[in-house]
Amino acid sequence: MVHVVAVITAKPGQREALLALFRANMPAVLAEEGCIEYGPVVDLPDFGPAQAPLGPDTFMVIEKWSSPETLRAHGASAHMVAYGKASREMVAARAVHVLTGA
Repeated sequence: MVHVVAVITAKPGQREALLALFRANMPAVLAEEGCIEYGPVVDLPDFGPAQAPLGPDTFMVIEKWSSPETLRAHGASAHMVAYGKASREMVAARAVHVLTGA
C-alpha cells in the first residue's frame, strides 16, 4: 500500500474555491482502480496547544493507493491533468509526500 499526504497552500483567499474544484474531481478519483482513500482535510478549530495549525489557506489531501503503479496512473489520468490546469492559478505551494509503511 502507498500512502500520500499532500500539503496544498492556496493563494490568499482562494482555499474554498480550490477545495470546490478538488471536491468536484473526487468522484472520478475515487472510481480509479487502486484508490482506497482520497480526501481533503483542514484544521480542527480550537483543538489546543498540541496542534500545529495549517492555517486559513492550506489543506492536506490524505490518500491511500493499492500500489505505486495505481498512484502513477492517477497522476497521469485525464481528470487529474484537467484539475491541475483548472487549479494552477489558485495554488501558492504544494508538497506531496509519498510514503510506505515502516
